[in-house]
Amino acid sequence: MTHFLDIHTTPPDDLRAMLQQAHAMKTARAGRPRGAPDETQPLAGRMVALIFEKPSTRTRVSFDVGVRQMGGQTMVLSGADMQLGHGETIADTARVLSRYVDLVMIRTFDEAVLHEMAEHADIPVINGLTDRTHPCQIMADLMTYEEHRGPIAGRKVVWSGDGNNVCASWLQAAGQFGFDLAFTGPKQLDPEPEWVDFARGKGATVTIERDPMAAAADADLIVTDTWVSMHDAQSARERRHTLLRPYQVNDRLMAAAKPDALFMHCLPAHREEEATSGVMDGPQSVIFDEAENRLHAQKAILRWCLGT
Repeated sequence: MTHFLDIHTTPPDDLRAMLQQAHAMKTARAGRPRGAPDETQPLAGRMVALIFEKPSTRTRVSFDVGVRQMGGQTMVLSGADMQLGHGETIADTARVLSRYVDLVMIRTFDEAVLHEMAEHADIPVINGLTDRTHPCQIMADLMTYEEHRGPIAGRKVVWSGDGNNVCASWLQAAGQFGFDLAFTGPKQLDPEPEWVDFARGKGATVTIERDPMAAAADADLIVTDTWVSMHDAQSARERRHTLLRPYQVNDRLMAAAKPDALFMHCLPAHREEEATSGVMDGPQSVIFDEAENRLHAQKAILRWCLGT
């Protein structure tokens, strides 16, 4: 079964093929109305279940639109609709869904839910996000970088802030695509050693640098993410702000990078916290190209999973 669960478990040649197909599909749609179907309909007759235990804007809309553009249909289910693991087991849910739909995309909290779903499903499963990783986002980010600056191999990416699930997938990508990554953030929020070790084991240079200005030197790309989750208590938010304030991406930090360095943020953003509006709306920012490319990258992932 061809699941898309994480970047480090997907063969590099397949990842590269997905990016190439995403670029081709985006080019083929140039000038077409957003609601118009693709000229080819590779998902015609297919039904895709989109499961959201976590709220979503970009993931929900991009997957829904992408499936429809390719001729398929979607069924959107919330955690409340399904109560995964609270009544029927996840394994039984996977077996039942396999009788109804052709593919499942799940956005959940616990990584174990994703893996149990994939283990027992007879259809492909896509990781739309877990608390540990976010591979679809990074595929869109890689696509965006290469649209603007060419191959990412050999480049230097700087992650500033919290070593969270998006950072984890960036580290996996460093190993699979051959670029270097510098993490700058407080020690308490370092990325998981497993992902640092994976990237280094694949030949990527991964550095941990507490001084954000030193980390940004010679950077080709600076990336950040929100400092707080919607589920964090107020006391936790305040502690995180105190820890992360030195790692805000602002004009001074961008000036320490290469003159043509890009800025990315997966959104949603808390402006003037993890990044200033001056950077987000500035000439080096590609955040809205990045958001658009979720659509195109995920269409390629869907096609790869379904063999179309």
